[in-house]
Amino acid sequence: MNQYSAKVFDTIDSITTDDWKSLNPTNNTYFNPEFLKAFETSNPNISFKYILIYDDHKAVGLANIQIITLGIDVILKNIKISDFAKNTIRFLLCKYPFKIMFCGNVFLSGEHGIVLNPNINKKKAFLVVSKALTDLSNSKENRPLHAIFVKDFYQESLHITDHLLNYKYMKMPVEPNMIFELNSDWKNYENYTAALKSKYRVKVNKADSTSSRLITKLFNEDDFETYKNELQQLYENTIANASFNAQVLNLNTYNKLRALYKEDFIVKAYFLENKLVGFLSALSNNNHLDAHFIGLDYKLNKTYAIYPRILNDYVRLGIERNVSQINFGRTASEIKSTIGAIPENLVCYTRHRHNFINKLLNPFIGQVKIKDFKQHEPFKV
Repeated sequence: MNQYSAKVFDTIDSITTDDWKSLNPTNNTYFNPEFLKAFETSNPNISFKYILIYDDHKAVGLANIQIITLGIDVILKNIKISDFAKNTIRFLLCKYPFKIMFCGNVFLSGEHGIVLNPNINKKKAFLVVSKALTDLSNSKENRPLHAIFVKDFYQESLHITDHLLNYKYMKMPVEPNMIFELNSDWKNYENYTAALKSKYRVKVNKADSTSSRLITKLFNEDDFETYKNELQQLYENTIANASFNAQVLNLNTYNKLRALYKEDFIVKAYFLENKLVGFLSALSNNNHLDAHFIGLDYKLNKTYAIYPRILNDYVRLGIERNVSQINFGRTASEIKSTIGAIPENLVCYTRHRHNFINKLLNPFIGQVKIKDFKQHEPFKV
């Protein structure tokens, strides 16, 4: 009979090399200790914790914890619920800063919060994770903690993660990941555009022609240092326009990711008359390309089609690197669907630490809906 236990670590460096070797047998990029350390050491406003799950003395699982403080209006921004529900939530939670413990990486979308070895009893191990989350939320060190948010599970994981409902968590839909599947017959970008219906081919070609004055450059470590302030400002422009973002990433993180992943961590910059006006970032993850943060000058976006060009260039990168899939992440779902991305639904779980307030919030969380969008079908049949 499996007897799993949990132990909390405050830093990546506290976890032994042997533990890392045993808990990450599939070489998951997002649970690489150096990847996690890049976020931990570059973002001092976030409190990082790591819950390790052990089978006897062998590490078999990890939960990635980030504790941050948010204003309630940031949480409610563009959540699709009634004004009455929003005002009620404001009343229940007050207008003070709201301290939330996230299980998952607030800077990524997808299952990057918990990894469990494939050869263990995942349901039993997840029970231990659930109990450890409760214990951590109740610890004096983390007070005053208001809520827990366990994020981004795919449908096939819900038979395990729905156990959180027994701990009075509420299931909450979030915007889907937009996933782009590449056809192995596409040897170049022209093969991709030839597969589009005429209407959509005209659209992507127009984005390229409208943005033709933009000069592009693949950034290296020296470029990150030279343009770090401009990159941060462009990124924060995008965050300000996002429907929801839990935290602002310090882009010094990118220096460390580039040093770790070399050419597999990509930052492509867009210049107009020698001024940096946009960038994309991506990580080559096995046979996938994961789109990370972008930044752009919105005052110039309409005139020079910066964002549509960025989307086109992600497709180009995917074809050049011969990947099978591009994960475009959340937001701007409809425009991403016009180039061929399809939604992959995600589920999160949340609860207030105090049972009484949690019970009052339950009906309002149940009203939360993701924003509707038109799913385009741009490819020829």
